[in-house]
Amino acid sequence: MARKWRKSVKETTLVVMAAGIGSRFGGGIKQLEPVGPNGEIIMDYAIHDAVEAGFNKVCFIIRKDLEKDFKEIIGNRIEKILPVSYAFQSMDDLPGGHTAPADRKKPFGTGQAVLAAKNVVDTPFVVINADDYYGKEAFVKVHDFLVNNEPAGDKKEYCMAGFILGNTLSENGGVTRGICQVSSDGILQEVVETSDIERQADGTVTCTDPATGETVTVSENAHVSMNMWGFTPDIMDVLEKGFLDFLDNMKPEESLKKEYLLPGVVGEMVEKGEATVAVLETKDRWFGVTYKEDKQSVVDSFKKLVEDGVYPPSLF
Repeated sequence: MARKWRKSVKETTLVVMAAGIGSRFGGGIKQLEPVGPNGEIIMDYAIHDAVEAGFNKVCFIIRKDLEKDFKEIIGNRIEKILPVSYAFQSMDDLPGGHTAPADRKKPFGTGQAVLAAKNVVDTPFVVINADDYYGKEAFVKVHDFLVNNEPAGDKKEYCMAGFILGNTLSENGGVTRGICQVSSDGILQEVVETSDIERQADGTVTCTDPATGETVTVSENAHVSMNMWGFTPDIMDVLEKGFLDFLDNMKPEESLKKEYLLPGVVGEMVEKGEATVAVLETKDRWFGVTYKEDKQSVVDSFKKLVEDGVYPPSLF
């Protein structure tokens, strides 16, 4: 199959958040698990789709201790295709004289992860999770927004891939998604981080209500954020200020687990009227290895995508 990679006259970057420790996967480095017929990992497919859509740089956000293995498994290969840079997320890289609690096990979330790339990424960029498969459509839509959008006023203008909730569920347990309220003209009104979302035996989809803690039903046709955002570099200044505010106001009882998350940052900007976020709907089916038991389903899915001609037998 011949590659049909789009060329872009504007520089845009794929930013891949790959610093997670994979706790729900059983402690392994799930981002580096082979899932394709020739040993490809999920990131291989994401990078292929991003380059095909027109993105022409990639920045990997990883842990420093993961650098050697990461480069051997994927980084050195990708450097042969497009420019590669690295940013390092560390639990101890905190502003304002803050220090991480001695008993904390994980960094401070996706907001801190993207902020780690502040001095590395200087173009419009799409940010994704390393262990999620997003499909082709979303990359094209986000890329074209970043290249073609012309801000009309003082508000920052970003975008997100709006997945359909029913296309993002795991068969092996509950998942957390940012459930979105979207205006009739496709603009994000609110994003609410919602946990324990899963399909029940009767076909209904339930979640834990963030306000009450009760189990409630939710529409499987709702738009959700899968942490696929299209930003311009000015988001870094917002993240930097917001992260300091987050740490300044964090209560002692929250210090071991509370995270600084992208949906919360974007949602607050929308609420304050500081940004508009276009929700770019995609009907592609998400899949990923949230749980160890998800891996075989992901392997089978990629096998079928190759058999159906969606991907060539050899990606790069």
